[in-house]
Amino acid sequence: MDYQDVMAGVDAAIKQNPWIDAARLGVTGGSYGGYLTNWIVSHTDSSKAAVTLRSISNFISVDGTRDGAYGHEEYFTGMVFDAYDQYWNASPLKYVKNVKTPILIMHSDNDYRVPIEQDEQWFRALKYYGKEAEIVFFPRENHNLTRTGEPRHLVDSMRWQTWWFDRYLEGKADAKAPDMP
Repeated sequence: MDYQDVMAGVDAAIKQNPWIDAARLGVTGGSYGGYLTNWIVSHTDSSKAAVTLRSISNFISVDGTRDGAYGHEEYFTGMVFDAYDQYWNASPLKYVKNVKTPILIMHSDNDYRVPIEQDEQWFRALKYYGKEAEIVFFPRENHNLTRTGEPRHLVDSMRWQTWWFDRYLEGKADAKAPDMP
């Protein structure tokens, strides 16, 4: 339902604000917002670019590997072992072949809330299906990178996001990635 609510909000904002260019929408989010970003791009091509940060892509593998171990049963009808299909159906990874939106993935290597393997799975599946995707890892950072990370990483995080949106929303094909000389 969150996806439907967000998309209804976007549609209402576009309708009420004629200055919004619906052909140049971007989507981004971290943690649950990252999960929702993955869900959005795997269910609609309404965004021209996406940036997902510290995001769940596979509810089956995240349970049992994160710092909270198991813990999503309140969102489903039970534990992953008993509600496997629900967990898989709620996983953006199931729908990865539908992605048309170029997506930048950013993750911290010490994130135990959403283990790095979540975005590695997402990235590898996107590449398997020939999708436009890049992945950036931040060393020594945890789940709170964009709030409490090292100053350089906070700046680099914004630089990567700005580069991606410049490239795909602004059409600046010559935009240089932050790690380019």
